[in-house]
Amino acid sequence: MSPPAPASIRLAELLGALSLGTDLGMGLPMEHVLRQCLISMRLATCLGLDEADREVVYYASLLAWVGCHVDAYEQAKWFGDDTALKADFRHTDFGTAVAGPLFILRHLGAGRPMAERVRLGVAFAGDGRRAADAMLENHWLAADALAARLGLAQRIRDSVEQTFERWDGKGVPKGAKGEEILLTSRLATLADVAEVYHRAGGTDAAVAVARQRRGTQFDPRVVDVFTGQAESLFAGLDEASSWAAVIGAEPALDVWLTDAEFDAALEAIADFSDVKSPYTIGHSRGVADLAGEAARVLGLGEEAATLVRRAGLVHDLGRLGVPNAIWDKPGPLGHAEAERVRLHPYLTERMLACSPALAPLAAIAGQHHERLDGSGYPRGLSGGALSPDGRVLAAADFYRSRTEPRPHRPARTAGEAAAALRAEARAGRLDGGAAAAVLSAAGHPATRRPARPAGLTGREIEVLQLLACGLSNKEIAERLVISRKTVGHHVEHIYAKTGTANRALASLFAASHGLIAASSASAAPAEPADGAAADVTQGPAGSRSTGPASR
Repeated sequence: MSPPAPASIRLAELLGALSLGTDLGMGLPMEHVLRQCLISMRLATCLGLDEADREVVYYASLLAWVGCHVDAYEQAKWFGDDTALKADFRHTDFGTAVAGPLFILRHLGAGRPMAERVRLGVAFAGDGRRAADAMLENHWLAADALAARLGLAQRIRDSVEQTFERWDGKGVPKGAKGEEILLTSRLATLADVAEVYHRAGGTDAAVAVARQRRGTQFDPRVVDVFTGQAESLFAGLDEASSWAAVIGAEPALDVWLTDAEFDAALEAIADFSDVKSPYTIGHSRGVADLAGEAARVLGLGEEAATLVRRAGLVHDLGRLGVPNAIWDKPGPLGHAEAERVRLHPYLTERMLACSPALAPLAAIAGQHHERLDGSGYPRGLSGGALSPDGRVLAAADFYRSRTEPRPHRPARTAGEAAAALRAEARAGRLDGGAAAAVLSAAGHPATRRPARPAGLTGREIEVLQLLACGLSNKEIAERLVISRKTVGHHVEHIYAKTGTANRALASLFAASHGLIAASSASAAPAEPADGAAADVTQGPAGSRSTGPASR
């Protein structure tokens, strides 16, 4: 069917690209979710599901784990490498009383000195235990919020919710068991684990884990169908990319997004990407708006302004593939850590390039850390190899980043950020015209703010901004010169008004409603000690430049 005008992109392509970021955020190889979706759809056919249920399976499979990074800050705080934690999750059957505690003990304080692990173990009994208990619920709530913003049906959202339930009733969020769990969720849960084992050990390994968890995590009937048809369910998965097969399997081929819907969807994805760290909440929207306006100032035209703004919304998708233990590290990065940071623009580009409709955004987004003199990354492009759109995005990202806090430095003032941007242009690393356009765009009067969302008061918004940036109640009280008890009351009111239950979900609410502005970004959780990393790192030739591993 031809797409209705004015259409921009199929929903399946957008969700497919987002799923690649989900893979990285879970510490799994790219295309895990795509392969899981194919297995789920094939299993749905074997089970005789009708077209309506197959549609639920398709979209729920692509969306179920999209919220896995919303509390990565807390995961890294307690467990070190958040991606390693999530990668190991599927290798544990949490059906026994000791499975959960042993899993936590194995990961608590991973990679840290023994004394620190002991200290974390003592502290974990309080706040850590509550954070761990809320993680899976946070994930489905975040996925549900995105599904709602994309306009997906309630049946799909219900199936996403129950993806984290278990046949034996020991899952979350409601402890549903047996036939209480939707069949669409039961088969997607099995496909998710089976794909991991199949990739590592082939069909025999996938069949073995399905049988091992039959009647505990998995529905016995679904397991029996799965084991009987395993060879056909996995057929062709290792021969080529699963992208074309998954996009071609979309049950509703007429689901296209209009330009307005496309922009709204990209904004939602930007919010989800930024919530990975309290230091970057609102970053992508800020960069996108600045870059789009700068493109207009430069006279690049409205089409180019729209394109560069869209690229700005998704330019940091690749951040999902780097652990928060790196992004949120208060001190200098080691060589291996810096190399992982340098990789994130490439990951962004690869995710977006899979889709013909997103490929133009990929070409721009992948350049946001490149520099005119070749000192940038990931490819070290220089001069004419950088497009006008890419130059604008690089300048906008540089300026916006300096007005935000990072774990190794406080936020800079607008004047300081402007001076730093001009210095980069004078040094020949950033385009002078693009830098001037960004500064012009940043100097425009702010537009009138809309009514405060959820009935939040001005003080509650101040508290929410600081809470989203990772500050404790004590730190918020000190920053606002109020008592901890008053902060506690404000936090309770914020959670009640926004319908959230913890920092991660409140942060997502704040990002989604544009409450995280550069003016509030100076609220870093804690200022680093003297000598902590600056935005520049030691280059391979011993010179220092802004290119390598800028956070």
